Amino acid sequence: MTLSALPKNPDRTDDHPMIRFAGQTFEPLPSGALFWRTESALLVADLHLEKMSSFARYGQLLPPYDTGLTLLRLEADMQRTRAHEVIALGDSFHRDEGTRSLQTHDRDRLDRLLVRAEWTWLAGNHDPGRHDLGGACRRELTRCGITLCHEPRRAGAPLIAGHLHPAARVAINGRSMRAACFVADENLMILPAYGAATGSLNILGPAFAGLLRLDRMQVVMTGRDRVYPVSPKRLAGG
Repeated sequence: MTLSALPKNPDRTDDHPMIRFAGQTFEPLPSGALFWRTESALLVADLHLEKMSSFARYGQLLPPYDTGLTLLRLEADMQRTRAHEVIALGDSFHRDEGTRSLQTHDRDRLDRLLVRAEWTWLAGNHDPGRHDLGGACRRELTRCGITLCHEPRRAGAPLIAGHLHPAARVAINGRSMRAACFVADENLMILPAYGAATGSLNILGPAFAGLLRLDRMQVVMTGRDRVYPVSPKRLAGG
């Protein structure tokens, strides 16, 4: 089954599915980024830059192309949205030393992106430290009453996070497919992992237990060229 076969259940603006959360409207992008138009802010989670280089450091010799692919994707999203701000929700680098292992061409591309918008790097569990790449390094950020951070939690105030690399599996007419997704209820939104070399976890799995209310859940799956709202009734485990 292909994503295009999913039934349409959109809350749309200009034919793009939107996520309504905490009184704000967000546009989920096929890449896994989230565009907050009223703030002109592009939110991305779990870039995991230099992941393959980190693996190589410990003996797993894999082609180190993931950083370049991720930065190309981010450059395209910045150009598409013309965002004035980029907020990275943690685990931007797979390890702290990743800020120092960037190849010259990747560092040059990142430098160009850093001057095109205001940047905030939020700390993650993989990259909790500060760096001198440019932009501001912070633990959390609050904007319009919404807390932005890395690890999701149940909180009194609305919160947007990453960390869990959410994916959804849908089953229709005996067939099924799985893709990275955005997932939210009335108090918590979790973004998919943005990096080119990242995995994912099913939102019905134990890692998400107790975080989201199934009866209030919004799910938007990512496809190659667009995103697809999915009814929680169609979700499957695995």
